[in-house]
Amino acid sequence: MAKVVFSLEGISYGEVQDKLSSTDNRYETLEGEIAAKQFNSYGAEDWGESGAIDQLYSHNGFYQDVSSEQGFIFSKYQQQQQQEHLYSNYELLDNLRFDIASPPIQASLEEIAKFGEIPTGTQGVVEPEKEKQFPFSSSSLELLRNYGSGFKRLNRERRIEPSNDKNTTFTKVESRKLSVEEIMRIAGERFIRSCSRAVEDVVSLLSNPFDLSFSGLSDEEIRNVELAEFLLAAAEKVGDQQYERATRLLNQCEWFSSKNGNPVQRVVYYFSEALRERIDRDTGRITTKQTRMTRPFDFEVAIMSSNPTTLACHEQIPFSKIVQFTGIQAILENVAEAKRIHIIDLGIRNGIHWTVLMQALASRYDCPIELLKISAVGTTEKQLIEETGKRLMSFSQSMNLPFSYNVVMVSDMLELKEDLFEIDNEETVAVYALLFLRSMIALPNRLENIMRVIRKINPSVMVVTEIEANHNSPVFVNRFIEALFFFSAFFDCLDACMEPDNPHRTITELVFYTDGIRSMVAAEGEERETRNVKLDVWRAFFARYGMEEMELSMSSLYQARLMVNQFDCGSSCTTDINGKSLIVGWKGTPIKSLSVWKFL
Repeated sequence: MAKVVFSLEGISYGEVQDKLSSTDNRYETLEGEIAAKQFNSYGAEDWGESGAIDQLYSHNGFYQDVSSEQGFIFSKYQQQQQQEHLYSNYELLDNLRFDIASPPIQASLEEIAKFGEIPTGTQGVVEPEKEKQFPFSSSSLELLRNYGSGFKRLNRERRIEPSNDKNTTFTKVESRKLSVEEIMRIAGERFIRSCSRAVEDVVSLLSNPFDLSFSGLSDEEIRNVELAEFLLAAAEKVGDQQYERATRLLNQCEWFSSKNGNPVQRVVYYFSEALRERIDRDTGRITTKQTRMTRPFDFEVAIMSSNPTTLACHEQIPFSKIVQFTGIQAILENVAEAKRIHIIDLGIRNGIHWTVLMQALASRYDCPIELLKISAVGTTEKQLIEETGKRLMSFSQSMNLPFSYNVVMVSDMLELKEDLFEIDNEETVAVYALLFLRSMIALPNRLENIMRVIRKINPSVMVVTEIEANHNSPVFVNRFIEALFFFSAFFDCLDACMEPDNPHRTITELVFYTDGIRSMVAAEGEERETRNVKLDVWRAFFARYGMEEMELSMSSLYQARLMVNQFDCGSSCTTDINGKSLIVGWKGTPIKSLSVWKFL
């Protein structure tokens, strides 16, 4: 394979943002509204009248006016500071998920079956006179325990260690601030200890602190750990259908969390909303149609638009750039001698990643390009896909690069066929799947059809980027734990990369992250659209189609490290090799995987 390296100098998203900016005014309006509402939760003076605690939560959308809510939270928070601490058919990939799980889950079939019996449809509220106390199942506790102790610690100045006393946890502290994921880890350790004793009701939980030490933690970190413990306790009660008790715990979570607070408070805020929605779904208070109506706009449209927020995320959050530059390097190496290149993009989104490829090909003087063709596959939003093509065409003309753009629209992925791509015999084909295959996990027959079509096309290379996490467990509490730690790392990253009052950060959390959290936590069955599985699961799946994993070259890995170094927060961004593929993470927590494949 030719080792073709393209220089990062002169290749950036910044110079093409004007050409790729969307004319969609919804984001500009939303940014203006959010910017007007920004405030520091702990720095304001005049907060107005306080309201009832029930007003802290609303089902009527993400963007309601929250100033009165925050005033209430702040006044209550000041009072609390003067007191003691708070309490001083998916078998295609589902089957694979249990065979290749990380961290390992040592669960019996009986335990899985027990959680599988939890009703998930619309139903009435049934509160037995004497609720049985079912803590997390042993499989769930094992998963939580693995998260509490098994993560790689990149910065070892601060360690969480058990002491000789069974009832205490000793924290050796230097000066480094705990990350959100570490806060959740400590909360998980404390929660596991608390599960060993019976809790009669929520009142006893509030009045009796867990028998674990907060030695060495700052006041803010202690409050964050306690808040995270309430969230875990609420999730347990929701999983056991003890909705009244769960609601009381969620009231506490919502009281002390905020979408404008520190990263832990933000995580708890959004997960509390999702748990509340799950309760409302299960008890029939709201329907799936009603939950969809609360969304300000379609998520798929949001990620396809070249709006200021998506461009800001590209520039300020490292993960996308790292996997895109690395993946493009892999494509370049596999088409190094091709003069006619055909890229099949499964889910092109805003297409900004192809500007990097265009710049690299335009500077390839040893083998001048005769034609770059991009075929964009889609089932909806044809106009947006066509607009992406127009922007890419304009950019290619500025590079003096021969370019054609083809939209492959099908009403259903079952209708996708190889002859729709009009492939010339002289073309070298590459397939690019950026966070696309995961959207088909809930639709296994569509996923199988896509793979059959790609196999018939037999591309020279297929580049796959996916979320490196397991969010596909049929067990609610397991899925909740996985999602909690994953998004904790993501919110920690946002805190490091963007200012707290940055409107792009707020929109990213409200629009992009919330959609995934709600899908993973609140929904079940066909309504659970967001399903991620880890690289090992994809390996087993691709093996069915005779695909072989290709090793990333040193040039590709070099590109990954170059991109990491471009970010001020790069020291917290990790790049690791898993087999022959790349895992990009945040402080040791895996976020995205990049793998390259060919057909045997």
